Amino acid sequence: MTPAPVIAPEAWDRWVAQHPYGTLLQTCRWGELKSAFDWKAQLVRLGEPNHPLAGALLLTRRWILDWVATLAYVPRGPVVDWSDSALVRELLVAVEQTARRKRAWALWLEPELPDTSENRATLASLGYQPATRSIQPPRTLVLDIAGDEESILAQMKQKTRYNIRLAARKGVTVRQGGMDDLSAFYNLMLETGHRDAFAVHSEAYYRQALALFSAPEQVALLLAEVEGEAVAGLMVFALGAKAWYFYGASSERHRDRMPAYALQWEALRWAKRRGCTTYDLWGIPDADEETLEAEFATRHDGLWGVYRFKRGFGGRLERFVGLWEKSLNPLYPLATRVGRALRP
Repeated sequence: MTPAPVIAPEAWDRWVAQHPYGTLLQTCRWGELKSAFDWKAQLVRLGEPNHPLAGALLLTRRWILDWVATLAYVPRGPVVDWSDSALVRELLVAVEQTARRKRAWALWLEPELPDTSENRATLASLGYQPATRSIQPPRTLVLDIAGDEESILAQMKQKTRYNIRLAARKGVTVRQGGMDDLSAFYNLMLETGHRDAFAVHSEAYYRQALALFSAPEQVALLLAEVEGEAVAGLMVFALGAKAWYFYGASSERHRDRMPAYALQWEALRWAKRRGCTTYDLWGIPDADEETLEAEFATRHDGLWGVYRFKRGFGGRLERFVGLWEKSLNPLYPLATRVGRALRP
């Protein structure tokens, strides 16, 4: 089977939204977002016109000296029925061929596959090795939001439910913002990044994300306010039945009023109104459940503070297989020691 003819971006995104392994990071809109910030995006697809069988959004980025080589990356993909080994192999051959034409020295895959010995064996049999780094967080909490609001609240820790109600009593309000609110959100991101020692994207990046995903109502910028002042904000995304909490920030001001809890609750409600049945809290420390529960109260490094907040909303702990890489050039192992670091 040969790669399929060009498909309209809207048709591809609809197909991804309906596929069990489809994710927002495999849509054409995500490719358009990344293309505005140093990456190039291309679809590699198998199937008949308007009837995909499998495919991948492939991102490439200049690497060594900005012209000698590139790296190729499939974020949270590819989109394929992983139980069909022949289809998986055929698709990855097509992806690798495309990556080689782009002068890629390596192909990185980060599929949304559960971290099981069987799935690891599948990737190894295809010539991939687990990488020592990651781009997207491998471990997360996923909430079931298929039921009514009371059942969603029932999943939460008692203290989290209390804080949601406390925020309302303390006068915290949450509203959906627009482009005019992006600068306020970005300032909150800068404050949070400085306080918690994590990198943030540029204001232009968040602005572009909001612009691209607003038209199909696949994103909401939510702001929690106290007396008209924005004290917390987040961006929540949705595709099909899935929702993701990608970006969030809060100020030190009025933290005693629990604005972050009110904000997350409204994000959950927004996702449910969109028809989503799952809500991915996107990123916690990469440790097993026993370690997480034993250490969350005392650890303050990395994502541990984030986990203390997120665990209160309940959900199931999931770990994906993480980043796997395949060398497409014999110089790749050496080049990784001097190559430019990549940001997700």
